[in-house]
Amino acid sequence: MDLKDRVVIVTGAAGNLGRAVAKRFADGGARLVLFDIRRENLEKAFGTEDDRRSFAPVNLLESAQVEAAVKAAITRFGRIDALANLAGAFRSGQPVHSTPDADWNFLLDVNARTLLYMARAVVPRLLEAGGGKIVNVGAFAAQRGTAQMGAYIASKSAVIRLTESMAAELREKNINVNCVLPTTIDTPENRAAMPKADPARWVAPEDLANVIAFLCSDAARAIHGAAIPVAGLS
Repeated sequence: MDLKDRVVIVTGAAGNLGRAVAKRFADGGARLVLFDIRRENLEKAFGTEDDRRSFAPVNLLESAQVEAAVKAAITRFGRIDALANLAGAFRSGQPVHSTPDADWNFLLDVNARTLLYMARAVVPRLLEAGGGKIVNVGAFAAQRGTAQMGAYIASKSAVIRLTESMAAELREKNINVNCVLPTTIDTPENRAAMPKADPARWVAPEDLANVIAFLCSDAARAIHGAAIPVAGLS
């Protein structure tokens, strides 16, 4: 997987998965544009910017901020080769008929609307450049409905359907759009929330990062619109 000097945008970069993905791309020689809502989050996770890594503090639910950040990335590095849409959120515990508007709106916004705004800003640049890669993060659970998770599953199902639609629209333009469907990711937060679970059965962020890096490489040039389960042992 040749990632040397590829310019990759990573959203949700300061999170557990974001840090693993950024490291995987950096280890492969890529140049990074790291999106997160606050600069201090990025500085805590990555230290300082350098000639191969820039920070973009941006609210992904503000389309004007997203557009400005993408424009700044191109000014800095000259192009964009790949987008890893990692920003997302999880809430559960309510049956569909009791789901508050706040939870519904929050999950659809963070999991689906952020994808839409990133696509609006990035896809025209990839079209101008003649191609590129986009990887979105769905959820293994989004393949079917589950009790007490309706809003979350609806939002992550939207990620899958948007991925498929974008792939159908862009495959003839040399743009690959795919998504990954992880089960529970092994993070400190998940270990604290589920102390009786066996994290050895979960997905390590580094393993998921390897799949995302593969989908952003030319080795995945024949893959379009795939929703790839990354399930560990769970």
